[in-house]
Amino acid sequence: MNILFLTVVKIKSLEEGGIFPDLLRKFRDEGHKVFVMSPTERRDKLKTHLIEENNTKILKVKTLNIQKANLIEKGFATLAIEGQYLRALKSNFSEEKFDLVLYSTPPITFSKVIDYVKRKDGAFSYLLLKDIFPQNAVDMAMIKKGSILHRIFEKKEKKLYQISDKIGCMSKANVDFIVNNNPEIDISKLEINPNSIIPRGKGISEDEAEDIKRKYGLPLDKKIFVYGGNLGKPQGLSFLIQTINEIKDENIFFLVVGSGTRYNYIKSFFDSNDPKNAKLLRGLPKKDYDKLLSACDVGMIFLHKDFTIPNFPGRLLSYLEMKMPIIAATDPNTDVGEVIEKNNCGYWLESGDIVAMKKAITNIISDKSRYIEMKENAWKLLKDEYTVDRSYKLIVSKVKNV
Repeated sequence: MNILFLTVVKIKSLEEGGIFPDLLRKFRDEGHKVFVMSPTERRDKLKTHLIEENNTKILKVKTLNIQKANLIEKGFATLAIEGQYLRALKSNFSEEKFDLVLYSTPPITFSKVIDYVKRKDGAFSYLLLKDIFPQNAVDMAMIKKGSILHRIFEKKEKKLYQISDKIGCMSKANVDFIVNNNPEIDISKLEINPNSIIPRGKGISEDEAEDIKRKYGLPLDKKIFVYGGNLGKPQGLSFLIQTINEIKDENIFFLVVGSGTRYNYIKSFFDSNDPKNAKLLRGLPKKDYDKLLSACDVGMIFLHKDFTIPNFPGRLLSYLEMKMPIIAATDPNTDVGEVIEKNNCGYWLESGDIVAMKKAITNIISDKSRYIEMKENAWKLLKDEYTVDRSYKLIVSKVKNV
């Protein structure tokens, strides 16, 4: 098959790690030809250009700044990207006939591109639903419910769902949310197709872990509790700060690694308080981040308490891959905590509940045998539920059925 993948994630090569390169690499390795459309943002100062590698073409489309931009620029960029991608598609891939058009949210503004490919080639359309927008922006008070902007985006959201032949949701809670809030959608369109990767089992020796800790100035004699990823309003970072402030156990150390619109908010806390039980590092290249993660002991997930949509954070897979127990502090609507606890690889608590956080941390560090058991359960959960083999088979089976 010829597969067209639309994304706002910056992809330069399918050899990069991550949920999308891993899945697309699986398609390529199974003999399919893969075409990717990925942004090169205004800040990159590059024109639209094509990268070719191993039966794959990656078209880097010049766009406005989409990631880590202020709300106004992000809004304009999201609305403009549809036309930018459609023009780039016609200019660069007009001679290609696509069998499958695969795309993810965000954004929700690819409908014209998808419609063009479906009408031209009769392609099957598959949405990987990674984000429920604009409701998430309403939850974060970034967009006012019922406003003109909200109505524009909501109309585009419903168009995207309507034009998609199949919608792969990250979890059961995501399926339920879409069904309950979009009664016009045919339920048979929906299936659970979560984030997935190619597990690599990146185990390291104790000596290697110590070398990594020394490199980044981390203590050798404490359990490292790490939060890695986006530092933005959706993460509810005030509770992360409260956790660092109030939990000063001599056996644990908090590591925060990431970047985003709220990075300076976190940095201001570290600069003002100079916490001796925590360290802040700006986001690292994925290869370096993975190596650092492999030397840590417990993964942490934070989500804002006001979310009504069931987020399912992708960083879960990074922690599972490193065989780390996980503590998830989230809103009550996501089912990520339910998955973690059901599979006995960590603990869930509601964001803001510092008593529950203290209890979860104590439980993890006080029982060595249970800690080891949770590490193995984390790895098992990854292999059982979140591999690209499973996602690939789900998608291909739908195209074959058509």
